[in-house]
Amino acid sequence: MPRNPRNQIYPGYEDLPAAGRSGRLVRLWRIRTELLLAAALTLFTLTLLGATQEGRWMPVILLSSAISVPAVTRTGRGWITSHVWCVISRHRLQRVCLETTMHTRAGRIPLVLWITPTSRGEKALILTRAGICAEEFEAYSEEIAAACWARNANVYRHRTRSQFLIVEVVRRDEAPGAASPGLDRLYGRRAWISLRPDFEEPPDLRADLTLTRAGH
Repeated sequence: MPRNPRNQIYPGYEDLPAAGRSGRLVRLWRIRTELLLAAALTLFTLTLLGATQEGRWMPVILLSSAISVPAVTRTGRGWITSHVWCVISRHRLQRVCLETTMHTRAGRIPLVLWITPTSRGEKALILTRAGICAEEFEAYSEEIAAACWARNANVYRHRTRSQFLIVEVVRRDEAPGAASPGLDRLYGRRAWISLRPDFEEPPDLRADLTLTRAGH
């Protein structure tokens, strides 16, 4: 794909603005998943220690089963893996914004409001900053795909609120009849516009599978 001139939004004679230090709330929001996991692990450890000291083994068995049973099933491992990739992609998207021109002159990067797994990879809902638009993300789609260790990346802009965009990280083909493991359906489908004129929306393979079964 030819490089888009929007990749260089600052004049050539100017130095690129350095990424600045974000506010405390923004930094906490970026590591919200890690903070929640640390809090859950701490609560789990304290509960186990309290139960064993009091000689109550039933809470230990229940908590251990709640963690170990999903980990040994295929569905549970798939859920864990897909959400681990969400955390990785979120940090890699933030890193791409820092390493390219997708940050403001004050050094602020767009906010990844939410990221969820899909049957093909991940979808991230992003709120842009002033001076950044969805077209710039499209110009850096190859860099995004490489940073996220993915096959490619697709960018969609909201029809009526251009400050919102979706970055779809594509890692694999969608299997026929595969259900999405995340909440990407909550984003909607008709509210977003692809920034690639030649890009076609992937067919609903579940509908094709239903028609095939009905024909038999």
